[in-house]
Amino acid sequence: MKRSPRRGMCAAILSLEAVTLGLTTPVMISLTDVPTSVALLVGLGLAVVCLLLAGMLRSEWAYTAGWVVQAAAVGLGFVIPLMFFLGGVFALLWGTAVLLGRKIERERAAAYAAYEAEQG
Repeated sequence: MKRSPRRGMCAAILSLEAVTLGLTTPVMISLTDVPTSVALLVGLGLAVVCLLLAGMLRSEWAYTAGWVVQAAAVGLGFVIPLMFFLGGVFALLWGTAVLLGRKIERERAAAYAAYEAEQG
C-alpha cells in the first residue's frame, strides 16, 4: 500500500498547529478581554478541528477545510497579535506541504507507470 506524502506532511502540520492553537487558550484568557468561555471555544475548538482534520485527510475536502483553519489561525491575530506571525508560518507550511505533496504524488505515479510499461 502506498502512503501519500501529501497526507503525511499535512497531518504533521495540523498536529503541530493543534498544539499551538491549544496554547492560545491560556493566552487569550490571561492577556485579553475575551471571555473565558469564548477563549476555550475558539482555542480548544480550533485545536480539536486540526486533530480531526489530520485524520480525515484521505478525503479531498479535508485539504480545503485545512485552508479554512489556516485562515482562522491568521485571523486569530486580531485577538493575539503574535498569531499573525504564527498563523502565517503555519499557512506557509500548509501550502508548501500541499503543493510539494502533490508534486511528489505526480512524480511517483509517473515513475510507477514508466516501470509498469517497461515490465510490461
